[in-house]
Amino acid sequence: MSVTIRAATDADHDAVWAILEPMIRAGETYTLPRDMSREDALAYWFTPGNRVFVAELDGKVAGTYYLRANQRGGDHVCNCGYVTAAWSAGRGLAGAMCRHSLKYAKGEGFRAMQFNFVVSSNEAAIHLWHKHGFRELTRLPGAFHHPKLGYVDALVMWREL
Repeated sequence: MSVTIRAATDADHDAVWAILEPMIRAGETYTLPRDMSREDALAYWFTPGNRVFVAELDGKVAGTYYLRANQRGGDHVCNCGYVTAAWSAGRGLAGAMCRHSLKYAKGEGFRAMQFNFVVSSNEAAIHLWHKHGFRELTRLPGAFHHPKLGYVDALVMWREL
């Protein structure tokens, strides 16, 4: 498997939408409207201030992430959002994007990375974040309305860079 992670361009919008749309429609991991339009989803992902990357597996876009300052005026802590294509599951892509984002963030002068809202039922992501040195700071009881599980907790996770 050959993974390449690079800055996203406008030419990647179709590929990014193909990854974002199933995640949005499922409604299981992000607090986004399940009927969100392509235009709104891409505007959200590529919003000014986000540094957007795509991850390619053997030359095909299979994942994307953004990195941004967690809070305006607090540019020493960053935040990321990651999504992978279903067909790339189990191939190490999310881990590769996490490692890339940690290295990139440190190079940009960030001192820590914070995940503001990790859905507690997303066990694979929580395992991955723990594996990469993140710790749970707090649990937000019933903060996420999962379409199948009802109200589940969300976690705030943190890692120094």
